[in-house]
Amino acid sequence: MNPGGPFAYFVLRPLSDLFLWSWRVERRIEFLYRPQVDRWLRSPLFSLLQALQNVLRRNDERLGLAEEKPLQDEERYTQEIIDAASAFTRENWLPGGAQRFGNTKTFGVLRGEFTVRPDLPAELRHGLFREPRAYPAWVRFSGPGPFAPPDLEDLGQCSVAIKVMGVSGPKLMPDEERTQDLILVSPPSFVTPDVRENSRMQRWVRAKAPLGYLLDPPGRHVLHLAMQLLYSPVHANPLEVRYYSNVPFLLGEGRAVQYSLAPRSRPRTRIPAHPGENYLRDAMVRTLATGDWEMDFMVQVQTDPHRMPVEDATVKWPERLSPYVPVATLRLPAQRFDGDAQLAFADVLRYNPWHSLPEHRPLGNSNRARRRMYEELAELRQSMNAVPHVEPDGSETFPDGDRAPRPPRRPAASSVPVATQG
Repeated sequence: MNPGGPFAYFVLRPLSDLFLWSWRVERRIEFLYRPQVDRWLRSPLFSLLQALQNVLRRNDERLGLAEEKPLQDEERYTQEIIDAASAFTRENWLPGGAQRFGNTKTFGVLRGEFTVRPDLPAELRHGLFREPRAYPAWVRFSGPGPFAPPDLEDLGQCSVAIKVMGVSGPKLMPDEERTQDLILVSPPSFVTPDVRENSRMQRWVRAKAPLGYLLDPPGRHVLHLAMQLLYSPVHANPLEVRYYSNVPFLLGEGRAVQYSLAPRSRPRTRIPAHPGENYLRDAMVRTLATGDWEMDFMVQVQTDPHRMPVEDATVKWPERLSPYVPVATLRLPAQRFDGDAQLAFADVLRYNPWHSLPEHRPLGNSNRARRRMYEELAELRQSMNAVPHVEPDGSETFPDGDRAPRPPRRPAASSVPVATQG
């Protein structure tokens, strides 16, 4: 099926517009039923969809732990994604105002402190987690994209990108020398299993007919869409959301892990009766005006190569096979971050999972593609906006709101409380 053909233009594009319109209407009445659905039905429904996918769509490839298996024509699919995303960027953003293709709308770039726990077992003490230490960090919270509409009209997903600074040692990419980037999203599984299907999806996104992806070919992607919809509610506050990496990374030699980031405090923010265009940013501002906010950074170790695959990003690794283990605390000190200069700071930053120590090398085809995708799309965005790429060090200050940073603390064993799993 051709995303640029007349059927796509005259049929699928209007249907996609109707779907998005219906979605936006639903989001205005979602408060009537969604909290109960999420509380009682979301987890069992998601587990059912995951089980159906395992039975109907997946074969055991007999791979070992942390073993990768490149796709046939993987580089071609990666280039197709880059070409489609680059064309979308040029077609939809003017020079000087180009935004990221994914994780598009910046809710805020926050000053943080990433503290490695002192009580980690030996098998987890590798790379960034080798020793208890506090690092400065810049933490970007954002919406899904590829556009940046009012928060209530976005697609109900959030992302977080943590740039840990002051990290010594060789890196997998040469453009930054002392950073380790950690990127997570709110759904626990990704929308496409691999770069081959991602390439199909991006062609339909560029054609502004995303429903065409469900028919290319028919039926294959309905399970993936259903899983995404279950984790795309109207959010109240990005600080109160749990995030997942969806894709694995090394943790030392021969050990694969996925990441998760979860708030330590229970949700306390209500969705406004009349949400403003940037109500999610406003909620974050109110939270950090009253005190610090802490989140647990966790890893989940792969124990079953089939049930916890490296190459399929739509499969959530079962926590009953391997629970998440807290390895660090992300503290966001009380601060004001919504000034123009600090929001503009997001444009000079590049987040890429390959800004990484070798001990945390990204795994799987989706991660392998991200190296070039993120690098080339960041270069395009920054060239269109005529801004330089800046590797931050945490000393940055902003005259229109940011408070002076607190010095990082080296934790004592008793200063890092044990987080609950959930």
